[in-house]
Amino acid sequence: MGAIIETKQLTHTYSQGTPFEHTALDSVDFSAQPGEYLAVIGRTGSGKSTLIQHLNGLLKPTSGQMLFDGVDIWESKERTRQVRCQVGLVFQYPEYQLFEETVYQDIAFGPKNMGLDEAEVDRRVKQAARFVGLEPGVLEKSPFDLSGGQKRRVAIAGVIAMEPSVLVLDEPTAGLDPSGSARILDNIRTYHQEKNACIILVSHSMEEVAREAERLVVIHQGTIPFSGPPEAVFSHGKELEAMGLGVPAMTRVFARLRDLGVDLPASVYTIPQAREAVLAALHRGPRKTALGLGGEKAPSDEKGAK
Repeated sequence: MGAIIETKQLTHTYSQGTPFEHTALDSVDFSAQPGEYLAVIGRTGSGKSTLIQHLNGLLKPTSGQMLFDGVDIWESKERTRQVRCQVGLVFQYPEYQLFEETVYQDIAFGPKNMGLDEAEVDRRVKQAARFVGLEPGVLEKSPFDLSGGQKRRVAIAGVIAMEPSVLVLDEPTAGLDPSGSARILDNIRTYHQEKNACIILVSHSMEEVAREAERLVVIHQGTIPFSGPPEAVFSHGKELEAMGLGVPAMTRVFARLRDLGVDLPASVYTIPQAREAVLAALHRGPRKTALGLGGEKAPSDEKGAK
């Protein structure tokens, strides 16, 4: 199966030909498959935002190509317009882009601009609201009367209502508390599963991308030094730290335990994986201490022996 979205030797230079010239992307080859859930990670200024703004034609390459379904999105104005409907982009803090009188009207804005009839617009609005967990009664409220988390979900619903085959989200959980973040990620996962859409998640949270994504793409100084499954990318812990990224907290904990001589796997980066690894170690090891990781008998065992 071919890539749904792909860059070939993509280079983007800001302020070209001026003293402020800066190359944000340098000959980048990036691709995503239909139905894939991948995450793009990199420190501030690495080129992440520049890359994702190319994916639906908000920025035009200085050189190289931006392809959708194998065709250059800049082939014609009509082609660019079509791709902008197929590649949905949710910016960081999207709630600041809400402007309509009601939630319903805000979610309907995109589908209406696609020229869809009223019945289809209504179907998409209600379906998108369901995907992001908005109750029907919320649709007639002003978006400005909602909580921060609800506003975020309305903004995401406005993009989802266009039913993009690629959904790009730039830090969708930024500024939310843990429960709000979890709800947003659950909503994205639901859309991914039910629509088989390609999800491209941009995040600074290593725990978040480790838990959600099938593949990670690391951007550093306008290039892609690493790309692969989380366990492969996080195996480059020292290099990631040098890039200002690091690895998930659970990976650091297990690395320290291995340094102390505990027989644990290296590819642990989520809590479920940690639980399985510890249980497996307990099952195969000698009699454990009260902490469950040593080789000595626990105090309770010694008393029993007496």
